[in-house]
Amino acid sequence: MIKIEHLVKNYGSNCAVDDISFEVKKGEIVGFLGPNGAGKSTTMNILTGYLSSTSGIVEVAGVSVLDDPMEAKKHIGYLPEQPPLYLDMTVEEYLIFCYNLKECKLNRTKHLEEICEVVKIKDVYKRLIKNLSKGYRQRVGIAQALIGNPEIIIFDEPTVGLDPKQIIEVRNLLRNLGRDHTVILSTHILQEVQAVCDRIVIINKGRIVADELTENITRVVESNRRFQLKICGPQKEVLAMLKAKPGIIHAELLSGRDGDAYSYSIESEVGVDIRKSLFYTLAEKNWPLIGMEALGMSLEDIFVAIVDQTDGNRYERKSAQRAPRRNRAEQQIAKNIAEKKKGDTKEEFSALFGEDDED
Repeated sequence: MIKIEHLVKNYGSNCAVDDISFEVKKGEIVGFLGPNGAGKSTTMNILTGYLSSTSGIVEVAGVSVLDDPMEAKKHIGYLPEQPPLYLDMTVEEYLIFCYNLKECKLNRTKHLEEICEVVKIKDVYKRLIKNLSKGYRQRVGIAQALIGNPEIIIFDEPTVGLDPKQIIEVRNLLRNLGRDHTVILSTHILQEVQAVCDRIVIINKGRIVADELTENITRVVESNRRFQLKICGPQKEVLAMLKAKPGIIHAELLSGRDGDAYSYSIESEVGVDIRKSLFYTLAEKNWPLIGMEALGMSLEDIFVAIVDQTDGNRYERKSAQRAPRRNRAEQQIAKNIAEKKKGDTKEEFSALFGEDDED
């Protein structure tokens, strides 16, 4: 349904989106993750036709956003971070306005009633939007995105500023929408992605650094292996052995106790399977191992690890990869401009290439 290839967006010398590529299939709910300033909103704005790209291909339902933006937008419902609401309208007036704006061909009364039922705003249908709570305003924003029954729905930070109850309600709504629509959820709230999404794409400093199914995201990180152990034996001696054992980089005593067994947490070195070796060591010392549980990484740990791995090496890659993007004619024009006086450079560059405003 969505295809992005070698997408680049520059604001002057700043590269907001740096040669990213990914696809979203029909019926997928994809979480688009990244820290603030990573390029999430810029990518979403290009995908929805709000911004132009510097280079690259963006297709929605087989339609190029660059070549035929109006046709591409017919397939998209979009909720930006700030819902595009007219506060002096009632909910009914606003949805009718959006219905007419989209030139929707479905039966208006029935279609809007169905949407209000889905997003649960029937009880505020006649009220002014400015008198609604933030949670209800967010629901109205979601409702406008659903008008016309688009195949693709894009949400940019849909739960920002909502209370815990409202967040749970919006997440349930997103899950339900995923049954009949392709959904992209752009957010930096990790629990949201883990609760809703089938797949996670992580972007950092304009580049995609991970693209995996939610349950497989840990494979991206070459993490240490962590285990919780339950061992019968003298506490101090067991802990000293664990700390001294080759292949274990960290060991600590936990608070849990089961009879004469104490609980311990250990981390092994990357690539080292410590389980057999540890079992034999404990058997030799006659310290029964009565429990061993592998501890997976949380999504927060994975996110931080991936972002940390990619920080600090992006600029080398960027300078190495961006140079070939100009053809010879463009390079010659750029060279000629550089030889002009400083006062003329900006004006001539604008005439040749045009300028994009920063969002």
